Amino acid sequence: MFKNVMMYRIGPVWSMSVEQLEAQLLTTPFIACGMTQERSVGWISPRGEDNGALVESVGGQWIVKLMTESKAVPAAVIKRKTDERVAQIEATTGRKPGKKEVSNLKDDAKLELLPMAFSKQSSILVWIDPAARMLVIDAASASKADEVLTLLAKAMEGLAAMPLQTTLSPVTAMAGWLSSQEPPAYFSVDRECELKAGDDSKAVVRYSHHALDIEEVQQHVAAGKLPTRLAMTWQGRVSFVLTEALVLKKIGFVDGVFQDDGSTAKDDRFDADAAIATGEIRKLIPDLLEALGGELVIGAAPSTPVSASVGAAGNASAADSAPF
Repeated sequence: MFKNVMMYRIGPVWSMSVEQLEAQLLTTPFIACGMTQERSVGWISPRGEDNGALVESVGGQWIVKLMTESKAVPAAVIKRKTDERVAQIEATTGRKPGKKEVSNLKDDAKLELLPMAFSKQSSILVWIDPAARMLVIDAASASKADEVLTLLAKAMEGLAAMPLQTTLSPVTAMAGWLSSQEPPAYFSVDRECELKAGDDSKAVVRYSHHALDIEEVQQHVAAGKLPTRLAMTWQGRVSFVLTEALVLKKIGFVDGVFQDDGSTAKDDRFDADAAIATGEIRKLIPDLLEALGGELVIGAAPSTPVSASVGAAGNASAADSAPF
């Protein structure tokens, strides 16, 4: 269900019910691009149903989905069309169009070509844990996450969401794990890593499908190359790549976490997948925060980390009953 996890802490002022959020999202539903429209953004049913609910609550976890559609005409095609118009004007009037007129001709060419352009759609899942005051965006880039946050802020009055911050930076922590060849509790280091030099050389070393518990990796770290990506697995259940920006990418659930014999109805399958995915990640996050020295409270002194409110994932009762 989730491929990326970008984590945000929701500020103390925000408060809203599922019904209130549904009503707000209904004001900006997704509508496909018109003939000459380049881009359209709006909310769709997370279940993929026509006219379905825009907010799904599964076990107290809210799921919403943003859809984006864009149409693009290659710049070379627009230029060729514009040049043809310019040449036609010069041939029929004997004058050369000025810059403003050429710009208008370019706009006209784009509008004429847009109805013939192919459209591309992409969607982003958003998970809100109101009890834990956490917001998770399944976005592959910061720019996409920023757009989601902007649109959510319009729909969720009083929303203030800040990226999670930890006492140890991911880079510092990953360097320590690779140097000592000792991963943090509940985690194992997998076979993918990226190391970047901090000097002007901009040297980059990448390992893929390669053991990392080797002296060569330790030597790179000792020489000043900093880990910016590191593949890990939590509790033998969830694999991911931790980045320098505290983003989890390439999330995968180990065989056996999701079990589907093919007999589950579509609606029940959505509920089951949402419950399992959020349940697993909800227990992974506090362990990761603990491995990074604990969460920092925004505005608090840097020396005052806040440990994850959920205990170690090995303590099933604590993990199941408390938010991260």
